[in-house]
Amino acid sequence: MKVIQLLPELNEGGVERGVVELNRELVKRGVISIVISLGGKLAAQIESDGGKHICFDVCTKNPFNLPFRIFRLQKLLRRLNPNIVHARSRLPAWMAYYASRSLKCSFITTVHGLNSVNRYSEIMTRGERVIAVSEVVRDYIVKNYPVNATKVRVIQRGVDTKLFDPDRVDCQFINQFREQYQLDGKFVVSSIGRITWLKDFETFIQSIAILKEEIPNIIGLIVGGARADKMEYLESLKLLATKEGVADKIIFTGSQSRIVEIYAMSDLTVNASLKMGNIGRTVVESLAMNTPVIATTYEGLVDLVEDGVNGYLIRTQDPQDLAEKILAAYRVGFGDIRATLNPEYTLTTMVQRTLDVYREVQ
Repeated sequence: MKVIQLLPELNEGGVERGVVELNRELVKRGVISIVISLGGKLAAQIESDGGKHICFDVCTKNPFNLPFRIFRLQKLLRRLNPNIVHARSRLPAWMAYYASRSLKCSFITTVHGLNSVNRYSEIMTRGERVIAVSEVVRDYIVKNYPVNATKVRVIQRGVDTKLFDPDRVDCQFINQFREQYQLDGKFVVSSIGRITWLKDFETFIQSIAILKEEIPNIIGLIVGGARADKMEYLESLKLLATKEGVADKIIFTGSQSRIVEIYAMSDLTVNASLKMGNIGRTVVESLAMNTPVIATTYEGLVDLVEDGVNGYLIRTQDPQDLAEKILAAYRVGFGDIRATLNPEYTLTTMVQRTLDVYREVQ
């Protein structure tokens, strides 16, 4: 079997890391794996894991040269002759849909979240099979689009429990990181993800400000990179930290490749996302690393976080609620958090169910 995954770029984020992981696991199982994107820092990982990365512009939203790019993509796909074309984002899906129509391959899509309901997003429901990353996403697309529910498959986002293992961390890196940011003796609360308003870092910063007197040694880590078009937003977050009097307690680390160690050295992680259409990657990864999680939720979502057991659930955009839950986590002792991770949310399950979908259409 030959599988092509398409996504805009390969820098950082849950979708990107999911593509990298699936590529690696497909190769292990004897599948020819190819990833098409505009490139990025994770592109080399595709190649080192035994897959093939092809740099092609499926990212730029320029309607004037789009027909030409679709034509070129069609020629590329014809030469590669895949069995499966798997689109992971909207623009690549539009391009791949038209480029693959005359070819003998199956078109698969994955809907990663609660996209705006419009014509542009509708392409994600045109796959022969549509993978939804949660029951909430499945119900959302079935409700809002004329899609046959029988072709939708729910595959939860999975964590690699062999990689995210508290017993296999690089202690030297952790010590160096702690020294670099002067974290010894601090209560470290981390919020991990690319810099975007959807992560609601404002609420995170404001909650740290509320707690600066009650937990004097608290430090908030914001771990993630900012694209060029998000630099102004990043600066606004830094200004907010200064305005709230916590510029010395909020650390922007930028993009980090050693995420496993970041979880391991964190006392607590926070996912304050505004749109929780699925269980966020940071939630399952943090639980796997035995680190408690505070997270927002969404109606209908099957929550992995249980109050007082492995973390706490919070209301969106409510700094006071988040501060109270951080304080509760600071005061309570948690048990074996890793043991609370449902096997449904592991990489092994995710890969097997994705392969099952591919085989359905062959």
